[in-house]
Amino acid sequence: MPKSPSSSAQAAREAVAARLRELMQEAGLKGNQLAVRCGWNAAKTSRIINARTPPSDTDIRLWCAACDADDQAPDLIAASRAVESMYQEWRRLQRNGMRKVQEDFYALHEQARLCRAYVSNVVPGFLQTAPYITALLRTITRFQGTPDDVAEAVTARIARSRFLYEGGHRFAVVMEEAVLRHRIGSPEEMAGQLRHLLTVMPLSSISIGIIPFGAERTVWPLEAFYLYDDRHAVVETLTAEINITQPRELTDYARAFAGLAKMAVYGEHARSRIAAAIDALG
Repeated sequence: MPKSPSSSAQAAREAVAARLRELMQEAGLKGNQLAVRCGWNAAKTSRIINARTPPSDTDIRLWCAACDADDQAPDLIAASRAVESMYQEWRRLQRNGMRKVQEDFYALHEQARLCRAYVSNVVPGFLQTAPYITALLRTITRFQGTPDDVAEAVTARIARSRFLYEGGHRFAVVMEEAVLRHRIGSPEEMAGQLRHLLTVMPLSSISIGIIPFGAERTVWPLEAFYLYDDRHAVVETLTAEINITQPRELTDYARAFAGLAKMAVYGEHARSRIAAAIDALG
């Protein structure tokens, strides 16, 4: 089963730090000697080699130059950038608002033939209605204290729904039954969202499964994740977006999705769960 996505990002940071440490050792330098050559405090060297501070491109170039290993800099810079794109805090991604992130997800959906989504908290973005999106993004914006561009972000997010109807895209969704009961927006807006799920279920492009309350857990509840073909997974935590492209980890997420899908109910059994959630809203 997948390990913590944040621990995967940390492991990648540590791999870059380990390579920098090796260069220092191969050059016969101690940490304070390298610091002098680079023109910074010895404490910075310690933070970098212990993966507590990610090195900048300039830091890596100076480090490699100090170790007479300038030829190593391009690969290390590329590896370090890949790590930082792996684990991206929402506050940083959304520092100018939420629209840009929605557009990035649009591009992922456009390029993927099959999107597998497991959600334990909210309805997947490509199945959300405008009122549901608006209520959800307003809550997130208030929590994060980022600029309010909710209207623009709603338009960008709802654009993803086009792929349900065109371009040969397929979607496989597994959601916990709790998603149907977590009220986002007013009762009327939530009911509208649930009715929308019933509307799209007959589409040939989508499969929707519901993991019922009380189902035997063969896979424990996970963070929401989206698997785009077999090349890219996005995991959503409270504070960050984690991008996974390592084949071994992608295989783990595909295996987890298959296990979760077996726990779900489909067709009329799923529709009855959604209808019951609508009735519960009064």
